[in-house]
Amino acid sequence: MGMAAISLQLVQAATGGPELLQAHCASCHLQEDGSLSRIDAQRKSPEAWQMTINRMRAAHGVSLARDDMSEGEVLGAMVKYLADTRGLAPGETTGLRYILERNGNTIEAFPQEMAEMCGRCHSSARVALQRRTPEEWDRIIDQHLGQWPSTEYSLYGRDREWLKIARNDIIPQLSASYPLQTAEWDAWQATDKTAPDGSWAMSGHVPGEGDFSAVMSVTPSPDRPDNYRVEIRGHYADGGAMYASGTALVYTGFEWRARLRIGEQVFNQSFALAPDGLSLSGRMYQRDQELVGAPVTAIKDTGRPAILSVYPRSAVINETSEVVVTGLHLEPEKLAVEGADTSVAASSGPTRVVLRVTPSDRAGTGYRGLSMGEASLDAALAVYAQVDALEVVPGYGIARIGGNGGSTPKIETVFRARGVDHGTDGTPGTDDDLDLGYIDSVTWRTVPRDEGAAADRDVEFAGEMDANTGRFVPAAAGPNPARARSTNNAGNLNVVARYEKDEYVVEATGRLLVTVQTWVNPPMK
Repeated sequence: MGMAAISLQLVQAATGGPELLQAHCASCHLQEDGSLSRIDAQRKSPEAWQMTINRMRAAHGVSLARDDMSEGEVLGAMVKYLADTRGLAPGETTGLRYILERNGNTIEAFPQEMAEMCGRCHSSARVALQRRTPEEWDRIIDQHLGQWPSTEYSLYGRDREWLKIARNDIIPQLSASYPLQTAEWDAWQATDKTAPDGSWAMSGHVPGEGDFSAVMSVTPSPDRPDNYRVEIRGHYADGGAMYASGTALVYTGFEWRARLRIGEQVFNQSFALAPDGLSLSGRMYQRDQELVGAPVTAIKDTGRPAILSVYPRSAVINETSEVVVTGLHLEPEKLAVEGADTSVAASSGPTRVVLRVTPSDRAGTGYRGLSMGEASLDAALAVYAQVDALEVVPGYGIARIGGNGGSTPKIETVFRARGVDHGTDGTPGTDDDLDLGYIDSVTWRTVPRDEGAAADRDVEFAGEMDANTGRFVPAAAGPNPARARSTNNAGNLNVVARYEKDEYVVEATGRLLVTVQTWVNPPMK
């Protein structure tokens, strides 16, 4: 492909990973055959390795102090080395990336027994993003009981023979589902990793700001082969400029982690590079408010024309709309939407073009493709008659009270509305339903979820919903004398999205639980 490959051996040598592991871990873990007990019997994500090392520091007094490196540098180098040599293959993280992307408003779908035995204290994905030998999985039970003796007596522990179930039922399941040795890991280790440096076309959606398109430039750091400088230049849907700059680090050949500054805010990126190195996807979120974030996709510039995205993702049949096309080496006059009159409204360059689109009723409603010579994007635009329904995303959101002089800040959350056209049959839930993408022209409000929430005036006390953006800011922590029994400002609410066009109105409801602070905030929850 003519692109540089990442040499993990070069990176490991540059960061001193093997030597650091020997210096700080071998005194307790070194075995007679030269292997490292427990360490060599497991694989996991960068975040999980960071948690392991920090647990060794907190529980066992492991010191990372050195004369030639800061403790932060030692920690970073060790995590990098462990993730590269004892990490996960891309396919092993599929369906579980929400925990790596800090997308906490996600409802997990795991077998009930595993959810009750493991997911009652932390996410089940945290378990599924590990690979261990059967012996190492078995030791997890002893480790849990040794460090958290109340495990057997808390909820979903005291009502059953917890230890027997864990040892005889759960451990065999985990050993079979998440073994240390897998064909995926063997194949990934043997794969040449493609360096991410170069130019990328990027597209996403920021709550309150709307859709955006941008170019991300990635440049290798001259002194660290595993670090990259990142610069993003683009525009929001309303034409406002977007600029970000920062640094990125790639673990295991595909796990992209970056920290960027956009205006006054710091954002983190948690992306996954595709195995071929030509695309990435994931989530970009506000560092101090991780639930406020944007789903992001990007494609790498290989010198060939390519179309990444279209937004808004929908257009009304027989009406003229303006949409933004994001891609690489775009040729505005060649862009055409299937079954629609298309003209260039404005062109901002080879990565962003504004099109004027009028879908014809001859082709009816449905998904339409976008083409530009040999480059194309299937189902790029949903052509619809009207917004028949909305879907509130997430369907169940959580916000946390905080601040008020305490050490734990408020945790805000944000909701979006996706539009749905029920298709030609007019029936919801059938194959011709159309996903219209995010609908920004909605208003938001909160209402009591039940009679108890109404009686406790939860809407009044729990926080404020921004009617235009769907961003909810919870109230302050601590007792509130204005409430019954001076209780705190928790609340049990519903959020309502409302779409209006002339006299036509559509509403949808989601759930919002405003609850108390979380005092433990590890890299993986």
